[in-house]
Amino acid sequence: MSDHRPTPTEPGILAFHKRCEDFYPADAVDADIAQQRVWYNALCAEFDAPSPAGLTRQDERVDGRIPVRRYRPAEIATQTRVFYIHGGGFVVGSLESHDAICAELAHAARVELVSVDYRLAPEHVWPAAFDDCFEVLQSLLADGRPLIVAGDSAGGNLAAGMVLKARAAGLRSVVGQVLIYPGLGGDLKSGSYAEMAEAPGLSTADVAYYREVLKAPSDNAFAHPLKADDFSGLPPAYITSAHFDPLRDDAADYAQRLIADGVNVTYRDEPQMIHAWLRARHMSEGAREGFSQLCRGVSALAGTL
Repeated sequence: MSDHRPTPTEPGILAFHKRCEDFYPADAVDADIAQQRVWYNALCAEFDAPSPAGLTRQDERVDGRIPVRRYRPAEIATQTRVFYIHGGGFVVGSLESHDAICAELAHAARVELVSVDYRLAPEHVWPAAFDDCFEVLQSLLADGRPLIVAGDSAGGNLAAGMVLKARAAGLRSVVGQVLIYPGLGGDLKSGSYAEMAEAPGLSTADVAYYREVLKAPSDNAFAHPLKADDFSGLPPAYITSAHFDPLRDDAADYAQRLIADGVNVTYRDEPQMIHAWLRARHMSEGAREGFSQLCRGVSALAGTL
């Protein structure tokens, strides 16, 4: 490990990182996929949290094939729904891995939320996950209700791609996008990819590994949203990044591109956070504040503030 490895100083996020590495080692990507998933599932279970009072879940399938989970909090203040796409580098993650996060977000924003269990790589390379998510998106838009598309990390990539594809398909009921430390196709060589190459929780080498596993074409803007040449007409966005994260500049650059093309954007870089800080929301002050602001951002887009 380099002596110059960038590291935050907040005790809560450092304790979170230590706890993560007890379950999911820093070199996890060197293990086989099955082992990675065992480690990740154990990690997610370690950070499970009680369900908000009165919230209900219902598991369903879209087109008889794609598993989704519908969260209905005790109080729903809008017809707008949230479609949430989980992270995990396209190779790990499930309805269970982000269950507590989805439940708390639905409760705090007072919205119905639907999460998706898309097909994972390497068994299913590009565009399997993208196609699954877009099929769910279309099913949610079928009744004309407004929809916010949200996702973290790999899910943030898919969420941004969904919004671009929805615009191309003329689907006008997508009213917001929420991108949480997303990977959007940066060059892996400059900016935060160089500065934070060895950041705790996610390295630039890890990002390269996940891209190689997914096998998405490098010139496809739905797979690499920063490659899009026009962002006009996209819905307003809430974008949040972690300062100690090689993906930081993807989020910042995307926010600037959206703003330049007339899209209303709220962007936050969480100053002491590392990748995957959502999971630290109950043990880190910075993550707690970041999650609170995220929930407010969703509420603002949904009109429930």
